[in-house]
Amino acid sequence: MIRAYMFLLRPTARQAVALGEMLRDHCSLYNGALQERRDAYRHTSKTTVRYGGQSAQLKEIRAFDPERQGRWSFSSQQATLRRLDRAFQAFFCRVKAGLTPGYPRFKGAGHFDTVTFPKDGDGCRWDSTPHDRVTRVRLQGVGHIRVHQHRPVKGRVKTISIKREGSRWYVVLSCDDVPTEELPPTGASVGIDMGTTHFLTTSDGEHVASPRVLTAMADELAEAQRHLTMFPRRTRQRTKRHRAAARRVARLHAKIRRRRADFHHKTACALVRDFDVIAHERLNTAGMTRAPKARPDPDNDGAFLPNGAAAKAGLNRSILDAGWAQFLKILANKAESAGRLTIPVDARNTSRTCPSCGHVAKENRITQAKFQCTACGFTANADHVGATNVLNRAGLVLCHVA
Repeated sequence: MIRAYMFLLRPTARQAVALGEMLRDHCSLYNGALQERRDAYRHTSKTTVRYGGQSAQLKEIRAFDPERQGRWSFSSQQATLRRLDRAFQAFFCRVKAGLTPGYPRFKGAGHFDTVTFPKDGDGCRWDSTPHDRVTRVRLQGVGHIRVHQHRPVKGRVKTISIKREGSRWYVVLSCDDVPTEELPPTGASVGIDMGTTHFLTTSDGEHVASPRVLTAMADELAEAQRHLTMFPRRTRQRTKRHRAAARRVARLHAKIRRRRADFHHKTACALVRDFDVIAHERLNTAGMTRAPKARPDPDNDGAFLPNGAAAKAGLNRSILDAGWAQFLKILANKAESAGRLTIPVDARNTSRTCPSCGHVAKENRITQAKFQCTACGFTANADHVGATNVLNRAGLVLCHVA
């Protein structure tokens, strides 16, 4: 298996400055390569510049600017150019598919936050044998940085990435040949129904409360954002007070993100530990949270009819606050590591289908929480019914595969 490990770095003040300079110089390389591609297309008969040609220029660039580009790893700079090349490949794929293209943009200093080293030992080395019970990672141009390694690394370290989140620095190790650690079988299966009132409901009737992390910190976040908007637009990014206000907003968002991820990991661990087979709905979160289209008023030019955007915005906020997509991804990864099985099933009408007689009707779901079949009179909690139907559909999938 391939797994990623993410550890917090403990750099000294001098090392933190060097890490910031590393990001700045790689960002400059990225933007320069993007500008070269734009100029070549516009002014040289639409000539296409590719990764191979730009990578061949690195030797000259490093010799011309040894202070900013020559001090860093050659392989990490190649990885930055590959990152730009992948952005253009994705752009052309979207053009061919008829989607919104989204042309690659220049990266600001605060938006370029990752540098990748494609191979352990080439500009970056992971110290697998810690000295004095302290693990370190060595970076070319920075030195040996202490790592807060909270769990053992298994498998072979393949690539190493340095990432900045706010004022924190992390090292991300991508490892292959990671052995599975299968848990003893329990002989139990479960279906889960995702929701906003309850984060999830199992087919056993258990409700897991939603953490509502964003709602809990909404007042504090709103206050920080109001303080940020107090600065006039002409003075933004120019004063220390504005930068401090922006950092405060970023810290709150990072705190919300960490709390949500912690809840997802703990909930997924509990499910993987207790059940051999976990069935869940196949959810298109991006489509579910898409804003409704505008409805032009045919009688009034330039006017629009109500489209329920305000009500939909509240539902979208609740779905995104729950983080269904992230949770299901974490659940799938943990299940694979533990030798468990996850089965995604079609989510249509799971809360409108009677598990007793199979009757499907919109009227079966009286309220958000109550289900009553109009054909046989079966009554139960609507989320429990949805989880039961999810488990039943997973059983049909297993029978079909067998």
